[in-house]
Amino acid sequence: MMNQELLLQIIGEWLHDTNLPSPVPRESPVISVESLSTILAIVGPRRAGKTFFLLQLIRNLLDSGHANQEEVLFVDFEDYRLKGFAPVDMDGLLAAFQQLTGHEPRFLFFDEVQHLPEWSRVLRTLHNRRRYRMVIAGSNSSLLSSEIATELRGRYEDALLLPFSFREFLRFQNLPYDKALLHTAQRGRIMAAFDDYLRFGGFPETFLRDSVAEKRKLLQNYYTTIFYKDILERYNIKARTVLDQMMMALLNGASELFSISTFEKQLKAASLSGSKRTIANYLHFLEEAFFLITNEKFSYSVRKRMMNPLKVYLMDTGFGLLSGAFSENRGKWLENMVAIELYRQQKRMFYFKENQECDFVVQEGGRPAEAWQVCWEVTSKNEKREFRGLLEAMGTLKLRRGGILTHNQEAIRSFDGKTIRLIPVWKWLLLGPEGQKV
Repeated sequence: MMNQELLLQIIGEWLHDTNLPSPVPRESPVISVESLSTILAIVGPRRAGKTFFLLQLIRNLLDSGHANQEEVLFVDFEDYRLKGFAPVDMDGLLAAFQQLTGHEPRFLFFDEVQHLPEWSRVLRTLHNRRRYRMVIAGSNSSLLSSEIATELRGRYEDALLLPFSFREFLRFQNLPYDKALLHTAQRGRIMAAFDDYLRFGGFPETFLRDSVAEKRKLLQNYYTTIFYKDILERYNIKARTVLDQMMMALLNGASELFSISTFEKQLKAASLSGSKRTIANYLHFLEEAFFLITNEKFSYSVRKRMMNPLKVYLMDTGFGLLSGAFSENRGKWLENMVAIELYRQQKRMFYFKENQECDFVVQEGGRPAEAWQVCWEVTSKNEKREFRGLLEAMGTLKLRRGGILTHNQEAIRSFDGKTIRLIPVWKWLLLGPEGQKV
């Protein structure tokens, strides 16, 4: 059992020492906490702004007059003082709140809830009491509705919060944009901002660091935290060296195919022991920790999808600062940026590979709907490869939507009697989900 005085101290700090931040608009759906009937989960990577977002929701509650702070309980389960907090301690926590305020809380905000043992059972019990509006946040994809335990089905909804999108990044930088401005000198400023966004990623704190060295140090810190806290400690992994080698391989192999069999052979060549099952488990853990995005090869056959290598992407292009020279791999990071945006939209995506290759096949309603090829610059040397890959994917899957996403080329091209549209990635990002349909 947790020490009751400690719980009183933590709640007292929340009630009297917490400064609620001013709003920074995010693109997540508008949330009216006072009207919630289900448990709302804000889910995404570490340092993407989830805690800040929770505190903004609380501020909105207070500013709108729907609550005062003594009706709200906020708990960060990553607080080192709560190490050892067990399900049986929840009633003690609520009792401590009542002791200090004279009443029960109406609103519960639990941050990094995945650290609470049996968290889904605890939340179900609280929800069944019908006394609280509940918002939780966590840095593990097991909190997403698609992965949630059966016991919470019907009681639970989620909102994905990733590092800043390019639209959010421009707002943060006070750079306005609209279709008219994109045809003025402002276009140059937006392109320069995009190049920074592509290189340094969307984690909010990186924008507050001036030098490249400071940004790299911050991202190295994030990388290390994912390695130790989200993977090594959470899953009690003993083969630390194998995990280290794997994360470095993924870091340097973003936007490339990753074969479990090939990596197993590489480990053996380095005299390291790691079975295919272990490697597959580690990949899953890295996805759960929002470090990695993986795409399967498109096939209507589940077995064929499982037999082929995965294509891997990092959840933020800023991690590229920890790998090789950016300029040598800029096309791969551009492709990685597209993968992040499709993931942000929670689209199911695959890569296509038959006679030719195409980077993305995107599903809607369980069927292929569009195909995208990503190329830094289409030139006379690469256009046949890029065009043929896109057209084969669109022809084989009978798709009407698609195109080639570039760094800054915008044109309509003809190839083998077909019309192909070239769109700059920065413009595609600004168009949003509906505008991206061509």
